[in-house]
Amino acid sequence: MANVVDVAVIGLGPGGEDLAGRLGDAGLDVLAVERQLVGGECPYWGCIPSKAMIRSADVLAEARRVRDLAGSAQVEADWGPVAQRVRKLTADWDDTVAVERLEGRGCRVVHGVGSVTGPGRISVSGQVYEVRRAIVLNPGTSAFIPPVDGLMDTPYWTNREAIEAREVPHSMIVLGGGAIGVELAQVYARFGCTVTVIESGPCLLAMEEPEAGRLLAEVFEREGIHVSSNAKATAVAHDGTTFTVTLDGGDSLRADRLLVATGRSARLGPLGLNSVGVDISGRFLDVDDHLRLTDGIWAIGDVTGKGAFTHVAMYQAAIAARDILGEDGPPADYRALPRVTFTDPEVGAVGKTEKQAWEAGVEVRTGITALSTSSRGYIHAVGNEGFIKVVEDAARGVLVGATSAGPYGGEILGALAVAVRAEVPVATLRHSMWAYPTFHRAIETALADLDS
Repeated sequence: MANVVDVAVIGLGPGGEDLAGRLGDAGLDVLAVERQLVGGECPYWGCIPSKAMIRSADVLAEARRVRDLAGSAQVEADWGPVAQRVRKLTADWDDTVAVERLEGRGCRVVHGVGSVTGPGRISVSGQVYEVRRAIVLNPGTSAFIPPVDGLMDTPYWTNREAIEAREVPHSMIVLGGGAIGVELAQVYARFGCTVTVIESGPCLLAMEEPEAGRLLAEVFEREGIHVSSNAKATAVAHDGTTFTVTLDGGDSLRADRLLVATGRSARLGPLGLNSVGVDISGRFLDVDDHLRLTDGIWAIGDVTGKGAFTHVAMYQAAIAARDILGEDGPPADYRALPRVTFTDPEVGAVGKTEKQAWEAGVEVRTGITALSTSSRGYIHAVGNEGFIKVVEDAARGVLVGATSAGPYGGEILGALAVAVRAEVPVATLRHSMWAYPTFHRAIETALADLDS
């Protein structure tokens, strides 16, 4: 009965790998299917290598601040150690260790393209498997390439090529001002690349508070990164050496490289869900709060549309695993979904933005404070740009969202995420003790600003 299994997991990104391992640990016969590398985008072309690159770029920035705080230092950027470290962290894009880790938890790992071919049945590169208990879909997303005239005929980069690069280009145009675009823009700029970011909206990080986008744009301009907002690329050309990007206003930009960072798109077509009557006409799959898609099929990760974050996929994996095993547990709750953009300043956010809260019918009050005016900000001096903003449901007296932008913004976010998730009364937060002199103490000042 080699082709009969208890569970089939299609897509072994962080969530799929975690879920397969959990079910394997529980004694189920698990078929784990991955078309590329076990671990998915995060450990090979996303979270892990990109944050290593950011760490290196931040070290350069801090070294350049020595003259303002501690004397003098000579800084010479070298991409070689960065490229070498990325290859070490990704095992040179080899998933042998990840495969062995899953196999050690009782899973059978198969590399190939998996699809649903009917109720309780999947196919992996032509090989059919009967699935007795559960099919779990975690296909992830791929870089979205916008329909810009001429773009597909050029050697543009996505995040993958930017992560794998062995050298820094002299100049680069970044198409898209979201998290991926701004993180990589700053990394390359700090290593000497002349960078221009093209953003179609009014500010960077369009999904976050506008204050965050404006702050980042100001910092970028000081660092020599040009930001072109409210701009749309209408044509792209490449002459064998140089990219030319034409904007809707008629201006043209030229650079050695073009990085396309305009979002991610879900891979729905190859899943074969029409065979079980699931509509795939939308951008994402519509799952319930236990990640069930339809009878016998669950879906987790980016494809559910709840946020293209590793922590979302891992959170969902735990819920789906419990459901498949028949264990009790709370349903999915995304009210306090945290996210961090690892630029300098770092932008952490949780829950709703002010605009999202208004649109949801919340009686909104906001409070905001600049980190530079806090005691820790004053001490920190150069590089202290940032703010903390809180969004309150005034009718209930609880926070429904918050943003912490600045040094350690993602770490400060922890306290705010707990406050939003646990619905800690604002009155309780106001009368709490916040350690002095810390950046997170500015939360108290932001809360006080709610009354203004």
